[in-house]
Order: sequence, then structure tokens, then C-alpha cells
Amino acid sequence: MVEARITDGRRIAELLASELDGREDGTLESTRVTNADRDVEPTADGSRAYDVEFSDERIARVFVHDDRARLEFEAGQDVAAGTADDLELRVRPKATEPPRTLVFVESGAAVKRATDVVQAVNRLL
Repeated sequence: MVEARITDGRRIAELLASELDGREDGTLESTRVTNADRDVEPTADGSRAYDVEFSDERIARVFVHDDRARLEFEAGQDVAAGTADDLELRVRPKATEPPRTLVFVESGAAVKRATDVVQAVNRLL
């Protein structure tokens, strides 16, 4: 039997939101999904779906593409990059002012690893 792989960006973002907002273990107890756009539609460049806050400070934004979601970290960029790389998630810097770190969540199976990246950043703060 072949299991379906979730590669729909909007669905991946929904799964990630459920993990971040629903779990109460570790640093996720103080992690919240805020400013959600419930009508967000995926785009090639990514549409903002929601923000991720830790202890009432925004640490990242989540964007939806057709085939993936992406976390754009505003805090803990080095930790996010290192942890994502260790967990075999695609990661790259974004040359903006201030700089950002992009972590790509390309399947439903990658959501748990993306959650681990958020927790690593939370532990830094």
C-alpha cells in the first residue's frame, strides 16, 4: 500500500499550525499562532498565512506556496539555520534588513522537524 505524501502548501501550513498551537510540551507551551489569514491562497512567491509568537514576541512568519510552506525567522536566525540544516530541512538566508532565515517545509512529514526548529529558537530566547 502506498501512503499519500502531503505536498500541498496550505495543508502543510495547517499541520504546522496545529503542532505549534496545539502542543503544550517544552517551549511550545508559550508558542502561539497569531494573525492567521484563514482565506490565504498559495502563490509562487508565498502568501503570508500566519505569525508564530513565543512569549508574545513574533519570532517567525509562515508563508504558503503551492507545494510547500516556509518559515521566515526574524529571531534566532543562526540557530534556525543550524538546526534546520541538522534536521535535513532546506534552509537559506534572506538578504533583507534586518536579515531573515528561511526554512522550507516541503511535506507533511517535515512538520515535526520544523517544529523542532521553532523549539530550538525558543530555547535561545
